[in-house]
Amino acid sequence: MRTSANSIFGLLLGSSLILALSLGVRHGFGLFLPPMSLEFGWGREVFAFAIALQNLIWGLAQPFTGAFADRFGPRKAVIIGGVLYAVGLLCMAYADTPGSLSLSAGLLIGIGLSGTSFSVILGVVGRAVSLEKRSMAMGIAAAAGSFGQFAMLPGTLGLISTLGWSLALLVLAVLVGLIVPLARMISEPAQVSHGPAQSLREALVEACRHPGFCLLALGFFVCGFQVVFIGVHLPAYLVDQHLPAMAGTTVLALVGLFNIFGTYIAGWLGGRWSKPRLLSALYLARGVVIVLFLWMPLSLWTAYAFGIAMGLLWLSTVPLTNGTVASVFGVRNLSMLGGIVFLFHQLGAFLGGWLGGYLYDHTGSYDLVWYISIGLSLVAALLNWPVSEQPVARLQQVNT
Repeated sequence: MRTSANSIFGLLLGSSLILALSLGVRHGFGLFLPPMSLEFGWGREVFAFAIALQNLIWGLAQPFTGAFADRFGPRKAVIIGGVLYAVGLLCMAYADTPGSLSLSAGLLIGIGLSGTSFSVILGVVGRAVSLEKRSMAMGIAAAAGSFGQFAMLPGTLGLISTLGWSLALLVLAVLVGLIVPLARMISEPAQVSHGPAQSLREALVEACRHPGFCLLALGFFVCGFQVVFIGVHLPAYLVDQHLPAMAGTTVLALVGLFNIFGTYIAGWLGGRWSKPRLLSALYLARGVVIVLFLWMPLSLWTAYAFGIAMGLLWLSTVPLTNGTVASVFGVRNLSMLGGIVFLFHQLGAFLGGWLGGYLYDHTGSYDLVWYISIGLSLVAALLNWPVSEQPVARLQQVNT
C-alpha cells in the first residue's frame, strides 16, 4: 500500500462524490433538448451542436488540465473546473440564442468538465494506490459517476417538470458548486512516488511514438461517439417511436444504475486479465446490443433491457483504458496522457452528438447514426486487440 488506508478511503470518497455530481448533471443534458428547442423554435441540431461543442472543448482542454493537475496538484484543477462548470450552468439557464447556448453549455461547461471528471480524478487515484490495486480503485471511482447518473437523472426530470428548464438549471448550478468544497478531499500525500523524472515533452514524445497509445486513443473515439449519441438523443428517439417521455429518462437511469456494476466489474477484471482484450470484448458486445435493440420490436420492456445491457458496458471502458495507459507509461504524467486519450473520446463525442441532430433534421430519422455506431464497434474491437500492456523500456530499466 503506497499510503495509508484512511488517506485512500478519503481520496476515493471525495473522488466519488465529485464524479457523481459532475457526471450526474452532465448525463442529464439530453433532457433539456425538447423543452429548450420547443420554446425557442430551434431544430434539434442547435442543441445537439452546443452539447457536441461541449464535448469537443472538454476534450481539447483535457490534456492541458491534466498537465496542470500533474504539475500543480489536482485540487486546484478541480476547484477551477467546479467554478467554471457552475457558472456555465448559470449562463445556460438564461441562454436564449444559439450563440449564448454554445457559450454556456459548450465552452464554459466543457472547460469545467475537464477539471472535474475522469482524467484528473483517475490520475490522482492511480498515483495513490499500488499497481495491483490500481485497476480496481479506478473502477470504484468510475462507478461513482454512474451512480450520479442513476440518482440525478430522475431528479433532473422532476426539476424540469415542476420548475421549468431554466430554474432547473439554476438548481443544478448550486449542486455543482458543491464540488468546490469537496475538492479539499482531493490531495496527494507527500510520500507518494511519481516514478522517474520526465518532462512533459519527453512524456509526449514517448507516448506518440508508441503504437499502442495511438490505437488505444482511436478506440476511445468510438466510445465517445456512442455514449454521447445515446445520452443526448435516446430520449427524443424513444418519443419519436411513440413511447412516453418518462421512458427515455428511465432508460438513461438504468444505464447509470447498471454501469455502477459494469465499471466495478471491469476494474476488477482489469487487474486479472488483459485490459486491451477486455476492451475489444466490450466494444463487440456494444455492437451486438445495438443490433438487438434495433432488430427487436420496440416496447418499454425492450427499451429498459437496452438500458440495462448498455449500462453494463457504458463507462466500463474508462478504468480499462486509463489503467492500460498507467501500466504502459507509469503514473507520473497519467492525468496528461489520459487527457490526450480522452481528447479522442471527445472528438468522437462531438461527432456523435452533432451528427445525431444533423442527420435527424435532414433525414427525419436516427437510423443512419445507429448503423454507424454498430460499424464503429467492430472497428474499436480490432483497434484494441493488438495493444500491449508491457511497460515502456524506461520503466523496465527502473524495475530491473
